[in-house]
Parts: sequence; C-alpha cells; structure tokens
Amino acid sequence: MTDDQLLRYSRHILLDEIGIEGQERILASHALVVGAGGLGSPALMYLAAAGVGQITLVDDDRVDLTNLQRQIAHTSERVGRAKVDSAAQAMRAINPGPVLHPLQQRVDARLLDTLVPGADVVLDCTDNYATRQAINAACVRHARPLVSGAVIRFDGQITVVDRRVPASACYACLFSPDARFEEEACATLGVFAPLVGVVGSVQAAEALKILVGTGRSLAGQLLLLDGRSMEWTRLRSPRDPACPVCALAA
Repeated sequence: MTDDQLLRYSRHILLDEIGIEGQERILASHALVVGAGGLGSPALMYLAAAGVGQITLVDDDRVDLTNLQRQIAHTSERVGRAKVDSAAQAMRAINPGPVLHPLQQRVDARLLDTLVPGADVVLDCTDNYATRQAINAACVRHARPLVSGAVIRFDGQITVVDRRVPASACYACLFSPDARFEEEACATLGVFAPLVGVVGSVQAAEALKILVGTGRSLAGQLLLLDGRSMEWTRLRSPRDPACPVCALAA
C-alpha cells in the first residue's frame, strides 16, 4: 500500500475490523454492479471511495432529466449520456484509483455467465424483476455472493444471497421466478428520493463487509424499510428446499 493509499483509507485502517489487511483485500477485490441508477449511484460511489480495486458497472440506459431527482451519480450536464459513463466520471472524481469497466449493455444469462465468475461480490441495483431473477440464478450457479436491493414509493428491501451461509435463502426462495409479477415502475408509481440513497448505501456496506470478511451479512435475512415511519423490519429468510434455483446447487 502506498503512502497516498495509507492516508486516503486511514479511517478504514483505524477500524479493528478492517485494518491494513482488510483494506488490502478491498484494494485487491472486484465488484460487479448491475444498474447505475437510483440504487447504483450511491453504491458505486461508496465502493469507489472505499478503494475497491476493480468495479464493473453494467447498465444499458442513458441519463434522463427525470432521473436526477434521485440518481445522484448523474448531473444536468450529462443528460443523454450513457449512465455507465456518467457514473464512471463521478466515481473517478472521487477516487482515481479503482479500475473501472463500464458496460452499456442489457444483462442476460449469457452476459452474466461471463461477468459473474470474475467478481468477488455482485450488487443487484436494478429495477426489473426478471433481471433480478437472472442475476440471482447466475450468482447461485457460480457461487458468488449477491447483495440485492429494491425500492419503490416509500418501501425498500435488502438481502444477501451467499451459498457459504448454510440454509440461507436465495432471491428465488423469497420471490418465485415463475410468479406472474407486474412490474411497478417508479415512472408510474414514484419513488422517495432519499430512500434509494439509504438502500444503495446499505448495499455498499454489505458488499464491503463481504470483501473484508468482517461482521455478519444479511444472508438468511430480508431487511425491510418503511420510509414513511422510518421503521426497519428484519425477517428470517431460510432456504426453500423446493427452490428451483438454489436447491439444485446446494
């Protein structure tokens, strides 16, 4: 670690749970973040600020004026640009150290099978149910820890999928891949802007804990946030023995 890195990450290094060894693990790690919007914005910026060595960010969308109420990685001047390029610019302004791999693509099973094996942790920051299921399946298939977040209106949720934690649920255990799910888009239902910041920041925290190997993750738990009352609810999420995704991989 260089003198500049020792100074930049000194507040992490001062933590007994991280220290120099933990920070070095962060610097040597690779995070895959799918989605550079409301959840991805704070998650990406905190991962970059923390010094994650490589960050692959994937999103096929472009910055729109309606995004700016909550997607804090983007600016008015970057409306029309690819979200991954806009987010990468914001991340480099915070910390030029991490190697960034922006991909303006829509993820599918084939792309995920290429990207997921090379990641130490995956963050699902998307707003699409089918995509969440595909990311979960790829992470289970390749045994990579997944931090999944979602927000709509005043409601947020976070969970961690990690096959290293016995009897913990995957995303498909909680929400069936075969369910007829009507997408609830923030374009029609709205989203309380600071809530995506809260949930995206928790996703970054969970990812960093996994990379360092400290604390207890949200694997086996579903954390719910009611933004109206600012009340958190923690639910146990045991593995479904009949799950069509993780039961076969167990």
